[in-house]
Amino acid sequence: MTDNSELTHQQKRAFQPEKLSAPRDFITPSIIGKHKDNVPLVLEIGAGKGKHALGFVVQNPDKHLIAIERTRNKFEAFSKLATRQNSSNLDAIHADAVAWIVHAIAPSSVAKIFILYPNPEQQNPNQQWLNMPFFEFLLSRLQVGGEVTLVTNIEAYMDNAEQQATKVWGLPNTRQRVPDDSQRTHFEVKYLARGEACWELNMHKPEGYKTRFDDWQTVL
Repeated sequence: MTDNSELTHQQKRAFQPEKLSAPRDFITPSIIGKHKDNVPLVLEIGAGKGKHALGFVVQNPDKHLIAIERTRNKFEAFSKLATRQNSSNLDAIHADAVAWIVHAIAPSSVAKIFILYPNPEQQNPNQQWLNMPFFEFLLSRLQVGGEVTLVTNIEAYMDNAEQQATKVWGLPNTRQRVPDDSQRTHFEVKYLARGEACWELNMHKPEGYKTRFDDWQTVL
């Protein structure tokens, strides 16, 4: 584990991956062992009913997407559509994303991570992804030059995420408003149809970025 004095970020609380058990019926997708084939690996956390995931794999046949959804009814709807579409570059996973990522994803193996409309209870800031100690572990799984894309319709969430990305995590980032005709998720379609503003934050992992988990190997 990296010495704290060498860390790139300013997050004091340390995540404890060794305390997390593997999800129930845990199976590692076969793509995890195929990095030698140079297939870019992409994660989506909170895939919902799969609208973004199903569209992404069609538009990006050269990439492999692992889309994780915890809620059973949403996942069942997603799984049915994924089975019907039968894209070879998609794995739909029913699990808690934190535990699954800890046990399945190796360091510096992911090219891009999508977190689309997580929108937790606004009175509970600890549920916001960039406030979580786990975000450090997530960054350790990201390749140098890799990107995390966070999207929300809650401006206060976006304001906090932008501040945390810069001041706590030390990540170069850009913020933009989502175009009114974007249709990546069911939430996005609904929010934009109501005339609400949606915001996107793209964060990049720079060369030489250090976390406490860069050498923490998951059991594959």
